[in-house]
Amino acid sequence: MRFKAVLFDLDGTLVDTIPDIIQATNAMREQLGLVALDDATITAYVGRGTEDLVLRALSHNMPNAPTQALFDQGLTLFKQCYHEVNGKQSVLFDGVLEGLHAFASTGARLAIVTNKQTAFTLPLLQKMGLADYFEVVVCGDTCANKKPDPMPLLHACEALGVNPTQALMVGDSVNDALAARAADIAVLILPYGYNEGQDVRNLEVDDIVPTIAAAALWAANHS
Repeated sequence: MRFKAVLFDLDGTLVDTIPDIIQATNAMREQLGLVALDDATITAYVGRGTEDLVLRALSHNMPNAPTQALFDQGLTLFKQCYHEVNGKQSVLFDGVLEGLHAFASTGARLAIVTNKQTAFTLPLLQKMGLADYFEVVVCGDTCANKKPDPMPLLHACEALGVNPTQALMVGDSVNDALAARAADIAVLILPYGYNEGQDVRNLEVDDIVPTIAAAALWAANHS
C-alpha cells in the first residue's frame, strides 16, 4: 500500500461550511455598524484561518487596514457569532462518507489538517458525524504555522508515525497544494471548494478529482 496515511482539509473539502461562515461574518460586521458583504466576497476570504478571514472582512472597501482595537473587537465578535452557528447549515459534500469509508477500509490512517481553529473544528466534526474517522486532528492553532506552510502536514505525519512520502493530502485550495508540495506529500485537489475564488486547474497537483470517493479510487489505482 503506497499511501499509509491520508490527510484531509476540512472546509471546502469534506464539509460545505460557507453558509455558517457567511452568517457569522456578516453578523460581526453588523454589530460593528458595517454593511453586509456578498456571499462570493466572503467565500474568497476563506482558507487561511480565522484571523485572516476577520482581517480581510474588516478591510473590505476600506482605505486603511483596521486598527488593532477594531481587529481585536471583530475577532471576538466573529468567534462569538460563529460558535452560535457552527455546523447549523453546513452539509457534507457528495461522496464524502463513501470516500472516507473506502480509504479506511484499505488500512490507511486518516487525519484532518485544517487552518480552522480547534474550538470550531472539533464540534463541527462531531456534528457532521466525521469525528470517528480520524486518528489525528491538526488545526490552525495546533502548530506555530498554518498551511501553506508544510508544518501542519508534517506534524500530522509524525503523529501518525508515517513518512511524508507515504502520505496523501486531499484538499481544495492553493494552501493545500503548496503545503503538500513543500512536505513532499502527494496531493489531490477537489474542484468544488473555495480556493479563495481562484481556478484550481492552475495549481501544481498530482490530480484533480471530483469527489472524495473518486480520490479513494485514484489512490487505489496509484498504490
